[in-house]
Amino acid sequence: MEALNQLVAGAQFRVVKEPLGFLKLLEWLFSIFAFATCGGYSGSFRLSVECAPPNRSAPAVPVTFAYPFRLHQVYFEAPSCGGGPPERVFLVGDYSSAAQFFVTVGVGAFLYAPAALGGYLFLPHAYRPGGRAPRIDLGVTGALAFLWLVSSCAWAAALADVKAATAPAGVLAQVGGCQRPGVRCRAQGGPHTSGLNTSVVFGFLNLVLWTGNIWFVFKETGWGGLGARAPPGGVPEKAPAPEGGYGQPEGGYGQPGGGYGQPGGYQPDYGQGGYGPPEGGYGQGAPTSFANQM
Repeated sequence: MEALNQLVAGAQFRVVKEPLGFLKLLEWLFSIFAFATCGGYSGSFRLSVECAPPNRSAPAVPVTFAYPFRLHQVYFEAPSCGGGPPERVFLVGDYSSAAQFFVTVGVGAFLYAPAALGGYLFLPHAYRPGGRAPRIDLGVTGALAFLWLVSSCAWAAALADVKAATAPAGVLAQVGGCQRPGVRCRAQGGPHTSGLNTSVVFGFLNLVLWTGNIWFVFKETGWGGLGARAPPGGVPEKAPAPEGGYGQPEGGYGQPGGGYGQPGGYQPDYGQGGYGPPEGGYGQGAPTSFANQM
């Protein structure tokens, strides 16, 4: 318990206000939105197949699909409109690889971002310039930025195919009963894919965040002198030279303390007292008794 208190007491919470820590916090939140909107998706739509009498009609045929979008395993039963058993119709396509890759990258970013942020807060000595921790952080950040690029592009392309494979008009074209004369087939509503569109947006937002954070992490590595910091206590001041030295405050040439031409220094004055000091020297400033003797 005491060790935990010391760890919390030594935490550098100001890091959250700096770009390095603030971006890590945003990366953690955006990665949650990215994989949650994709991995938690479930969509459905309805079809209407009305056969000519006396065959059985099915005014509402539900079709449901979900993550990981193995559509070739999704099927529904529609009336054959020929007097036989219902027809089993499968959707077309398998887009699980792109979807699972995208979710895996999101989960990996979700796990790493708070771990790195915890290191910034509670282990600041490990992230000093020149240490191993900033370099490892730079490598992982760069790798995740690249993975966000690949996974977001792959999932965006796969999502376009998912929308095409689940379009009600295309699905009705696969129903054999709809090809018979007198059968009326129509869609009663398409699937809502706004959540999937949001997942793609968050994927590219994560790409921007992780790519931009590479620069701030790179500065912590100390490579190229970018991470160099001033030593504690500030820049040391120059030691003062001895009094009376050239160019120093006291006694120096041209300086206030006894320098030539400055207050307290050698100042010839031809109009007041002639050569010599004001008192007791040779010139107009001599005592009155000495003048009477002359």
